[in-house]
Amino acid sequence: MITLKSAREIEGMRKSGELLANTHIGLRDIIKPGISSMEIENFANDYIESHGGRPSEKGFEGYKYATCVCVNDEVAHGIPRKNLILKSGDVLKVDMTVNLNGYESDSCWTYAVGDLSAEDKKLMEVTHKALYLGIDQAVVGNRLGDIGYAIQHYVEDENHMGDVRDLIGHGIQPTMHEAPNVPHYGEPGKGLRLREGMTITIEPMVNLGTWEIKDKFVKADGWEYFVSADGTDSAQYEHTIAITKDGPKILTSQDPEYDAKYLL
Repeated sequence: MITLKSAREIEGMRKSGELLANTHIGLRDIIKPGISSMEIENFANDYIESHGGRPSEKGFEGYKYATCVCVNDEVAHGIPRKNLILKSGDVLKVDMTVNLNGYESDSCWTYAVGDLSAEDKKLMEVTHKALYLGIDQAVVGNRLGDIGYAIQHYVEDENHMGDVRDLIGHGIQPTMHEAPNVPHYGEPGKGLRLREGMTITIEPMVNLGTWEIKDKFVKADGWEYFVSADGTDSAQYEHTIAITKDGPKILTSQDPEYDAKYLL
């Protein structure tokens, strides 16, 4: 069931999203070559909890951590690892959800570790722009296919990269994952019509090569996650947004100047 949120509920989600965004901003100061991905987990978990929030991935379906941390060809759902030491040139993705006073927010960000190749810089730029092209389509009266098409056309037709199909965005609030599913591919004018009060995530994952992904199982950790099928690097950006009569509003903004027209 899709629930339409009141202004009060959206404001609660915005405060949750502000805490999540500030966690990402804080990570900028610690992400560098030589740290382990577990240090990222420890910082995020402690920051969220010390500011009154709860890392809502922690405990979800048995998951033990506040963050998912992926590097290079790892697309999604990677766990923090003490033995994963970041090096210059890594493409790092950190995904997390926050519950603050009963309100959920969800955001993933891609970070450059040290000096990236020109190819990986382009990957990050394309993925970031794809997110915002999708957000621009999240207006009352449009359909989910409009969001997906804007992302897919830009990623694949204009930039010849892989727009991941198997992992998608979703509704959010009152729980972390709600209806509807929000694909990052599709046909314009197709799919569910968007209504005022819907809250969703848009979170394109883009691979330098194929759009296809495959499972990878780490026996020592007893955990399965996803990597690009051809071993090429992957990036992801995600915002939680509200669909309002005044256009899409980003609830997890890290940059008030860049996001000025999308803020409540």
